[in-house]
Amino acid sequence: MSDPVLNIAVFALFVVITLYVVYRASSRNSTTADYYAAGGRFTGRQNGIALSGDFLSAASFLGIAGAIAVHGYDGFLYSIGFLVAWLVDLLLIAELLRNTGRFTMGDVLSFRMRQRPVRAAAATSTLVISFFYMLAQMAGAGGLVALLLDVHGGFAQAVVIGVVGVVMVLYVLVGGMKGTTWVQIIKATILILCVVLMTVFLLGKFGFSLSNLLSAAADNSPLGDRLLEPGSLYGGSEVSKLDFVSLSVALILGAAALPHVLMRFYTVPNSREARRSVVWATGCMLVFYLCTLVIGFGAAAMVGPDAITAAPGGENSAAPLLALNIGGTLLLGVVSAVAFATILAVVAGLTITASASFAHDVYANIVKRGKVRAAQEVRVARLTAVVIGVLAIFGGILAAGQNIAFLVALAFAVAASANLSTLLYSLFWKRFNTMGTLCGIYGGLIACVVLVVFSPVVSGSPDSIFPGVDFHWFPLRNPGLVSIPFSFLCGFVGTLLARDKADPRKQAEMEVRSLTGIGA
Repeated sequence: MSDPVLNIAVFALFVVITLYVVYRASSRNSTTADYYAAGGRFTGRQNGIALSGDFLSAASFLGIAGAIAVHGYDGFLYSIGFLVAWLVDLLLIAELLRNTGRFTMGDVLSFRMRQRPVRAAAATSTLVISFFYMLAQMAGAGGLVALLLDVHGGFAQAVVIGVVGVVMVLYVLVGGMKGTTWVQIIKATILILCVVLMTVFLLGKFGFSLSNLLSAAADNSPLGDRLLEPGSLYGGSEVSKLDFVSLSVALILGAAALPHVLMRFYTVPNSREARRSVVWATGCMLVFYLCTLVIGFGAAAMVGPDAITAAPGGENSAAPLLALNIGGTLLLGVVSAVAFATILAVVAGLTITASASFAHDVYANIVKRGKVRAAQEVRVARLTAVVIGVLAIFGGILAAGQNIAFLVALAFAVAASANLSTLLYSLFWKRFNTMGTLCGIYGGLIACVVLVVFSPVVSGSPDSIFPGVDFHWFPLRNPGLVSIPFSFLCGFVGTLLARDKADPRKQAEMEVRSLTGIGA
């Protein structure tokens, strides 16, 4: 029923416009500060909108709408976790991080530690987290094109994932952080306008009565009234209840440790604007997630969970199918272009973060020991972006078919496990030392990745990445409940057992700088 030519035309128009914006914005990418942090010239409002653009990924738009349409109340739990997570950023992270670091998370963690091992650990966790997050976005791209072009084979999805990868690398190579930020601002504005308009159209069809909409959704769902009650996804057994607690912990604590979110705080001139960024981002996302609640139940009411799960792309096709139902092929083309733009913008942000971490932390400060020209460091960052793009394309092809909200939740678990404990200990614990930092990062990272590999996500379930085999022994689909406390324990024990003591002068300097901004 869709019009592939129209869908591709709308998407191509967006790509052309944003590439032009990126090109115009890239004229001053001559220094590392310009390339990594846009020279710190964005306002809190601009950066807040860009933050929401970076955070509102394909998981938020496609995955959550699909989860609500199919699972009802339990699907909306993703939205609650994603939104509440920003309180941790606002209260504990944003201002102190902006004052202490310069370009990457490694700047903060290594401030009063031994530089080389800590920067290597920070870069490792950044690259792993970025890869997990990219898997979700690329899987979303493949599922979306399967719906739009009515393609059921894997080859066409692989081709589109490749195209998305190439365009995202172009954004990063040409525009750096400044160009990528403007893409995020454009994308966030279009995305929020799109979901607000869809919400208004949808409520209008039910007499602007949310009760009528919810009743129709329950009537059209195999779950019936249970669609509106807790328990359809996370209430069937004790293990599923534990899985819900684990998911909630990962979502709420993960946002404060995502490298591509943390790096955005360096694009503003001071800590006050960093706080404003979080407030603006939270406001934008509040509007968005309230709209996805209506869109998800609207898809259940007007399309039906059975039609959604049977469509190419599965749960991720709920929002596009609803757009086709209420607005025809034109609205479907617009919604699909917005979804593609969402994927492109997020993977561009992830790519520049991962490439900056490698070039700044590994190449400039470990390999070259800080003696490197700016142009040379930027060149390495661009080469790294190409390599990351290739890896993301292959990973996205493997992960096609998974619910992308769920895949992003795994990235949140890895981020919270590897980064959060060391960030908080570095900022607030005077005794914390290099050994504690390394134990916290590597202990949490290894524990989280191992538990994911041996969980039902990878094997032993019909919707696993490898459904034909079964080598899982960890029962939870999200490891956050185990791996996050384990990383805090590793950092604590490593600090107490280490022989090296924290430098009191560097600790005092970091404390004054983080709280006042002097020297930032």
